[in-house]
Amino acid sequence: MVNLKRIADKAKQTIDARGGTERLKQDAERLRGIATGPGTAKEKAKAGSEALRQPAQTTPGGNTRAERPTKPPPQR
Repeated sequence: MVNLKRIADKAKQTIDARGGTERLKQDAERLRGIATGPGTAKEKAKAGSEALRQPAQTTPGGNTRAERPTKPPPQR
């Protein structure tokens, strides 16, 4: 049987380790921009993977924010 409490605890621990729910929202917004942008599925998967590896940038007020992804140049 699946232990849902253990799964929920692990998810909470992972979210907290990445910077909390605000950072989770920023990551989701960042990934949405990558997914709806131009490029092949392979390019989007690579960009999404790289985006999640990069830490959030800190604003002068001390808050973190995710950097908007740049669009890849069109291929010819």
